[in-house]
Amino acid sequence: MNLTLASFQNKAIAQLLEAMESPRRDVVLKSCTGSGKTIILTHFMDEYNRGHSNHVFVWLTPGKGDLEEQSREKMVRYIHNAQTKLLPDVMLSGFESGDVCFINWEKLTKKGNNALKEGERTNFYEHIQRALDANLRFTVIVDESHQNNTVKAMDILSMFHTEKIIRSSATPKGGANALVIDIPDEDVVAEGLIKKALVINEDFPKNIQVENQTEFLLERALAKQRELTAAFARQEAEVNPLIIVQLPNNSGALQDEVERWFDSQGANYDNGLLAVWLANQKQNLDGIEQPNAKPIAVIIKQAIATGWDCPRAHILVKLRQNMDETFEVQTIGRIRRMPEAKHYGSPLLDNCYLYTLDEKFTQGVRQYLGKDALDAQTLVLKDEFKSIALTSEQKTILAPELDARGVQLAIYRYYQTFYSIDGRTLENQKKFEARGFVFESDVVRHTRSGEIPNMTQAALESLNTINVHEPLNTHRHGREFHHHVAAIALKIGLPYASLNTIVRNLFCEKSQKVDYKILSLSVRELYSFIINNAERLKDDILEAMTQNMCQPIEDAPVYQTQFRFPQTLLFTYNAAARNQEVFDKNVYENYLSSAEVRSDPERKFERFCQTCPAVKWFYKNGDKGPEFFSIAYKDSFGRQKTFYPDYIIGTERGIWIIETKGGFSRMGASEDIDRFSPIKFKYLKQYVERYSLRGGFVREDKQSLELCICTEEYSDDIHSSAWRSLSEVLEEDAH
Repeated sequence: MNLTLASFQNKAIAQLLEAMESPRRDVVLKSCTGSGKTIILTHFMDEYNRGHSNHVFVWLTPGKGDLEEQSREKMVRYIHNAQTKLLPDVMLSGFESGDVCFINWEKLTKKGNNALKEGERTNFYEHIQRALDANLRFTVIVDESHQNNTVKAMDILSMFHTEKIIRSSATPKGGANALVIDIPDEDVVAEGLIKKALVINEDFPKNIQVENQTEFLLERALAKQRELTAAFARQEAEVNPLIIVQLPNNSGALQDEVERWFDSQGANYDNGLLAVWLANQKQNLDGIEQPNAKPIAVIIKQAIATGWDCPRAHILVKLRQNMDETFEVQTIGRIRRMPEAKHYGSPLLDNCYLYTLDEKFTQGVRQYLGKDALDAQTLVLKDEFKSIALTSEQKTILAPELDARGVQLAIYRYYQTFYSIDGRTLENQKKFEARGFVFESDVVRHTRSGEIPNMTQAALESLNTINVHEPLNTHRHGREFHHHVAAIALKIGLPYASLNTIVRNLFCEKSQKVDYKILSLSVRELYSFIINNAERLKDDILEAMTQNMCQPIEDAPVYQTQFRFPQTLLFTYNAAARNQEVFDKNVYENYLSSAEVRSDPERKFERFCQTCPAVKWFYKNGDKGPEFFSIAYKDSFGRQKTFYPDYIIGTERGIWIIETKGGFSRMGASEDIDRFSPIKFKYLKQYVERYSLRGGFVREDKQSLELCICTEEYSDDIHSSAWRSLSEVLEEDAH
């Protein structure tokens, strides 16, 4: 089964490969539920084992269930010819080079567990010793590591004499000296794998008077489930959104009440619309994870089984009884996955929903999710803005192979621009040598020799450099060649096979591809060239990817659609914020100053719009989806993309399209982290000129505390003439 990895997953795999070269023993992979930690780790293990011999991964999983079998099944599904084993396989044949062994902790550590008796424990230890005697090296991966910090678990880890322990968890504990690979939630959201935000108690009145709290929450949840069902149908998505009803412990009477209420709505165990997952009661759970499974609700208690993935779970009802219960991250994680691993461009479908009167639980949610846990209400578009229309541009779907061609062209153009290469490969080699590239038939290693009086950097650099030459062996060094090509491929987000082809096209004489030839190396010379110059090549190729070497947007067709402000808006905000001022210049009724999620530049720009006399109205654009305004552009790969300018504003003389970015520090340093800003600015300028509008990029000068705008050319220098005071520009426009 082919699986396209998300960019953050490729980045994490590259970071894990780099971590294997780090002197630190402990590595922590921290990422939220739904980010594909298992997929990241299985691809990482496959890449590492292909590039290194005499190595074994041991993957330790927690729980009474079959999480080790689930993890192994995922690796077998996505990695062709994966060399995997379970504990019985290890007991039968031991450990072998290239193995990935999935083992449940409790079969080794839990008292009274007969899966591995005392005599078998000895055999297991002997298998480890035989592997170590055969010069095999172990790397241990601890899945859901927060659940296994026991002394017995540490004893098991010590048996492997490993130089690397990788701990994976959404909520890791300890690890003060560990190398942490932290995948931000926003990266996972951006790829569409998890929902954008958790909406808490949507449209709840400020003061609630109800006869029955349980019925009040369940009514809201079922109404939302029906609304979601209709929205999925409009998207032609076969998804039946699921309600999770979480009961407190020791709540038999409350369970009866919930069951009776659902039965009154036509959902019960007999007709399959209601499911239950409790320690002593399980009904209608077979296939409940499938997108179009029949149950519309499942009743659970405090904990959910580790590893349970049900992406169609969309709504959580957290009930309380007498006392508040502790918030659990795993519970919220179950409703954050997207059912089809993509966003739908609809705030309704791209968010998940919590209904609860449990204040302690709500506080726990807010503390964990931060700005991704929000209050919400539905806002209505003001009548005077319903007729405004713009042309929105959407990208077309391009064939995947275009990416590889675009990368090859970008690399060639980079060397053409910065190395002055041309079609003469021998002359090109001299230019590479002048830049420090090594052209040797041997693999060259470097070490130092000499005597130093103290351990200063200057003294270390004064040592003699010793070059150690090793004759190339294509079989033995093939793994190293693969490792370096794979590491670069992961850095730029391409499959190994694609970059391998590009490298051969650019540098190898045997390649049939004659366009953009830089060097004409034999296959053996290519191996040595890549191994000896891996770091230089990596730096050059990464730099090539950041260059603005794209073609005009006219080279590819663009879908044009009419954009109008949506009639209603699911408005998310921070109800705890002290300031709840209504921004009446917004196109929606009752738009609050505490709007979330907003970046600092967006928050400052909205207040500017509210207070600036030249601004008559403003609209905050969405960040993804066909119902929002977008402009098409091409990145440096040649791939067509869309970006969503942050704001549309109105003045006396017309409409402005505004993109906000990070500002300039008090010292004038740029705080814009978007490397595509110059490209996006270019296409924004083309767009506003094409449709006789106005537009620009807005950034804050933190020295003057003033918002500035560039409208003619983009510059990362706040002191350049490209940047002018935003208020002055709009005042001029008004007159």
